[in-house]
Amino acid sequence: MAKYKKLTKDMVDKLQEIVGVRNLIYNNKGKLETYSHDEVDDEQYAGMPEVVVKPNNSEQISKIMKFANHENVPVTPRGAGSGLSGGAVPVEGGIVLSLDRMDKIIEIDEANLVAVVEPGVITNDINELIAEKGLFYAGYPMSVESCFIGGNVAENAGGGRAVKYGVTGRYILGLEMVTPEGDIIELGGKRVKDVVGYDLVKLMVGSEGTLGIFTKIIIKLLPLPQYTVNLLVLYEDIEKAIKQVPPILTESKTLPTAIEFMDKESVMLVYKYLNEHLPLKGANGMLLIELDGNDEEVIEKAYHEIGDKCLSNGALEVYVADSATTRERVWRIRRNIPEAIQTYSECKSSEDIVVPIANIPDFLIKSREIASDHCVDIYCFGHAGDGNIHSTIVKRSEMERSEWESKLEKTRNRIFEETIKMGGTISGEHGIGNKRKKYLKNIMNPATIELMRRVKLAFDPNNILNPGKIFETNKNG
Repeated sequence: MAKYKKLTKDMVDKLQEIVGVRNLIYNNKGKLETYSHDEVDDEQYAGMPEVVVKPNNSEQISKIMKFANHENVPVTPRGAGSGLSGGAVPVEGGIVLSLDRMDKIIEIDEANLVAVVEPGVITNDINELIAEKGLFYAGYPMSVESCFIGGNVAENAGGGRAVKYGVTGRYILGLEMVTPEGDIIELGGKRVKDVVGYDLVKLMVGSEGTLGIFTKIIIKLLPLPQYTVNLLVLYEDIEKAIKQVPPILTESKTLPTAIEFMDKESVMLVYKYLNEHLPLKGANGMLLIELDGNDEEVIEKAYHEIGDKCLSNGALEVYVADSATTRERVWRIRRNIPEAIQTYSECKSSEDIVVPIANIPDFLIKSREIASDHCVDIYCFGHAGDGNIHSTIVKRSEMERSEWESKLEKTRNRIFEETIKMGGTISGEHGIGNKRKKYLKNIMNPATIELMRRVKLAFDPNNILNPGKIFETNKNG
């Protein structure tokens, strides 16, 4: 097949006719560079777009995709650019289709407990709007104040509340989307049940912008819990903390909303970043446990039982956060670990592995061994309740950049090898994108990958939508 075409001035003029002169960036290296990367630091995963277009409705997106198919030009959809897999990076150049103008909350349907939103809505804005109605959207990730709902759906993002409420996909009832060939279609709806044909909504959730571009998203809402309590539990070591998670999940009569974990190194870094000073009392690991519900007595009894169980099993201290101020104080520590690492680390790589919950202690021990063997630092934190570990590899200050690049690859390989040995996988919520695609063959057999390629090309026969992500399709040689 022929390679993708480069955009000419005449082609750019046609795109400008679709979106308007103010909604197109061209021939401006400084502005285009913003769209050449996401939150992945490594420049090898970056790619410069030739043009950025900013449509504001599905009809404009349809015209752009039909134009791109006709001209054989690649298109990369982009939300907030807060991803950690290179998923919104235009590795083949071409068009970046930015969805930041499509930021309307179209409808809050209280009778059906759904909201209809555009993909460029900041996820946190949804909950801020509906809280006054006694509702909330439970499927949001940790980066609620910066990420777009469209990106959350594209990555099937997880988050702190996944233990009780699950991840994004559980709350997506319907989608309006533009196919790679430019058709506008509707999938699902406000219905709770629907088994007519293949479940294409579920296929689209987590498809990383390779199968279609979302233009409207119908999300399921829940009644807002009236009472929320957090426990910050300190342990002598992180392994002892994690070993407490299975008993909490199986023996507690009230399922926790969240069980997060943090190692001392991550916490000390974020303390410096936030100028925070919660006493650690000699702790090297900690759990952040959240419970919510509508019966205050039930929640109070549950957190006392869990706190007592933690203390009887070796916890050094249990802090109770039962007001909005104290809850925000402890969650702020957990949420800001990635930003603290970003601030104080010259070079890093954020990995997103998942292992069975009971294997988390073994993985953390292995992480320390790997860090020592390769002379790097590895910060570990994440979602203890679902086995999702954010394992962040960091260059030590004394290491030369050239040495770091070699060490990083070896370290990442070791992390993935140990993960797979434990029955785990290489991403839980950040996606594959172009950063992890070469590792796909380590966890999936060739027949599975080939089946996914065939699905991709059934949706996108010219392979113009977000090419070079998840796996190669061999369109361009």
